[in-house]
Amino acid sequence: MNRPAPPPTDDELHALVDGQLAPERRAEVEDAVARDPALAARVAAWRTQRDALRRLHGELLDEPVPAPLMSALDRSQPRQARQGRWMRWGGMAAGVLIAFATGWLGNAQWSMHRAASAQLARAPAMREFVHDASIAHAVYAPEKRHPVEVAASEQQHLVQWLSKRLDRPLKVPDLTAMGYTLVGGRLLPGESGARAQFMFEDSAGERITLYIGTLDSRAAAGMAASRETAFRFASEGPVPSFYWVDQGFGYAVAGKLPRDVLLKLATLAYRDLS
Repeated sequence: MNRPAPPPTDDELHALVDGQLAPERRAEVEDAVARDPALAARVAAWRTQRDALRRLHGELLDEPVPAPLMSALDRSQPRQARQGRWMRWGGMAAGVLIAFATGWLGNAQWSMHRAASAQLARAPAMREFVHDASIAHAVYAPEKRHPVEVAASEQQHLVQWLSKRLDRPLKVPDLTAMGYTLVGGRLLPGESGARAQFMFEDSAGERITLYIGTLDSRAAAGMAASRETAFRFASEGPVPSFYWVDQGFGYAVAGKLPRDVLLKLATLAYRDLS
């Protein structure tokens, strides 16, 4: 009598995402993921984050892991477990760790970042923020005569006004490399204060929005253990978005676009705003 295959562990799921899972176990894990929507969603989210990291830091993947980071890992993990983990994660994990060590995510421990990222993804306040960004896009993007409160012709005034209301210096990202120019922006209410929306449009009239706002105390608590900038895909609400968090502020780029195009726009905005 054949025993059922054991459920996949987190390490095995990460190994599957990175293409490092042993062939004899791969089929079982893929079958478990196919039968469990929750596992499938986790794997899809990790693949999205992996692809975003590769786009942002692809040039670092072949670099050696910095000595201080290796020392930190040596102190935090038993040797046998550490060797097995490096063999499974391979070069992709090294590239991610380098990105952390060089300051993009600001922490030297991959395990701490993965736990904080998962906590952020589950936070109700973060889901609400992303859902609000999607709703705001759906409400204002179709408008013909009044899509914004302040037009792009008054960009300086728009940025100063919204910066004052959000109590944070804001900047309009330059998305012209992908054919999108600023339409304007508006002030919106949020659960924890004022929020801002910048709207962009291409030559075909397709619009995307950048939604910005302070995270409330629930989301801030989820960030307490890490200074991580999470870059994730969300499909909640009427339109999809890519979002990230930076120093207590949430950002979401939303639009009715193919996922790969939206990712490129969000990456461009992230780089410019950073």
